[in-house]
Amino acid sequence: MKDVENQHRQIHGYRELDERDIAIINAIKAKAQEVGALVEHVKHTHGSDIRWASIAQTELQQGFMALIRAVAKPATF
Repeated sequence: MKDVENQHRQIHGYRELDERDIAIINAIKAKAQEVGALVEHVKHTHGSDIRWASIAQTELQQGFMALIRAVAKPATF
């Protein structure tokens, strides 16, 4: 079995993250989980507009992904 601990080194465009970067990314991911739970709550609330909740979900996912990329600074598109 390959060394999965260092698999990022085998993927083109990835870089080593320092402890600060890792902490920030983990904080972003934790907040994304919290917001995701809120979106799911709204989607399952009687009378909510599922279409708008789904649009919000997509936009928020893109926003959190952009925040992570801002920290991770991948070298590829």
